[in-house]
Amino acid sequence: MTTLALVTLILTIVFALVFNLANGWNDAANAVATIISTRVLSPARAIAFGAVFNFVGALFSSEVAKTVGLNIANAECLTGATFLAAVMTAPIWITWCARRGLPNSCSHALLGALIGSVIASSGGLAGLKADGIQKIFFGVLICPVVGFIAGYILAWVTTKISQNLRPKAAGAVFGKLQLVSAGAMAFAHGTGDGQKAMGIITGAMLATGALAATSHDSFPIPFWVRIVCALTMALGTSLGGWRVIRTLGSRLIHLRTYQGFSAETAASTTILINTLGGIPISTTHSITGAIMGVGAVRGAKAVHWGVGRKIVFAWIVTFPICIVAGALMYLLLHACGM
Repeated sequence: MTTLALVTLILTIVFALVFNLANGWNDAANAVATIISTRVLSPARAIAFGAVFNFVGALFSSEVAKTVGLNIANAECLTGATFLAAVMTAPIWITWCARRGLPNSCSHALLGALIGSVIASSGGLAGLKADGIQKIFFGVLICPVVGFIAGYILAWVTTKISQNLRPKAAGAVFGKLQLVSAGAMAFAHGTGDGQKAMGIITGAMLATGALAATSHDSFPIPFWVRIVCALTMALGTSLGGWRVIRTLGSRLIHLRTYQGFSAETAASTTILINTLGGIPISTTHSITGAIMGVGAVRGAKAVHWGVGRKIVFAWIVTFPICIVAGALMYLLLHACGM
């Protein structure tokens, strides 16, 4: 390995961990916004609770990591610089959105930047793999819709179940159940989003020759990569993205315990099913869709659709902006000799 390749790899690892950190604080809201909004846990305890389950989830499965690091582009188009451009671009967009309280998708930012980087490095679309791109765009389109439908159905069912209970009794029952659903949501977030940085780091190591694959389609993730990515994800969550938490937890809709349970259960189920299939789904848009679906059960006026429109705007523009930015970042790195 040349000195330049080594420097590129080190920078890729550093920025991948920065991405994971940004992912953690941006997506802390995904796991804990509802449990804070319903006052089941205090903000500090909820953040710590989410960080622990994010860590555990990040160590589970590796299908999404393989999709990110191996199945998006042809091997000859994947270099240290293509991965570096992606992880340098994504945190900038994530931070910009988080500072404005927009629940932006870290997954879409990273994957969009990686696609743009590959397009720039290969001079067109020929370097992209159809299978991986189809999985990405399937996840982009399906996650908020499925989250909305599942959230609506679960909220309708729990409403029917709890309507004969006294409000205090219903709050106590669903408060306990929400601890389970919030834990599942944090675990699902770690499982889905924690793997993306693992895929970037492992892919960069394979591309630069720092790691050898045992077969053409093998994707051996080193144990230290799993641990470091899981730790940075948990650290980012512990820092908390308070503006995004406020948007999801109270500005979008004021939640009750049964609604928080319904939203988290719907979103975590959606995420885990797709993650196990290697589909890089957005946890942010899954929980946002679920929360809006839960609110819609109470009627259209229960959801603050103006806030929802801002979230949808971020959902629509993230991919094209990050594709262009990723391509420009690669061209800049290439001009610098990387």
